Amino acid sequence: MTGTTMIDIGPQARIVAMLAERVTDEQLTASTPCPDYVVRHLLGHVAGLSVAFRDAAHKNLGTTTDHRPDGTLPELGPGWRQELPKALDELAQAWRDPSAWRGMTRAGGIDLPGEVAAAVAADELVIHGWDLARATGQSYAPDPAALEAAYGFLRMAAQADRGPFGPLVPVPESAPLLARAVGLSGRDPGWKP
Repeated sequence: MTGTTMIDIGPQARIVAMLAERVTDEQLTASTPCPDYVVRHLLGHVAGLSVAFRDAAHKNLGTTTDHRPDGTLPELGPGWRQELPKALDELAQAWRDPSAWRGMTRAGGIDLPGEVAAAVAADELVIHGWDLARATGQSYAPDPAALEAAYGFLRMAAQADRGPFGPLVPVPESAPLLARAVGLSGRDPGWKP
């Protein structure tokens, strides 16, 4: 991914924040395309990854960047409706600094180049935005620049029949870019609750 063009992930972060804002309390226990997560776990994961990738951008390595996303299910704190949009905004702001894209950093306990970490952050926001929209019955149109970055990362990461998040789901090349990215993430683009 060397030579990746900097993108502003702020528009995609705002899209995810708007999706989260529309989630009702009743929907917090709804199933999602992530088999082990209900909506509250998905939102907890997005909150955690927002902080981790914010810190990765600042090269502030430690507990938040060392935590692997596997293991216990992420839960939401009682103030999540205020905290999540703030974390998403801070994430976007951190990646607007060109130094975030240079050198090495860490996220999820994995050392990686800054530009790859930025692509992973975009991917997380695009794919989990889709997860959240599908789980809660909302329409979804990701930011085009974030979608391109996510798709590029997923194509690079996909090896044989398995991508970074599970077995690939075959999607025709003629399908929309979002559907192809979703398939590369190991999800069925036709998933419904």
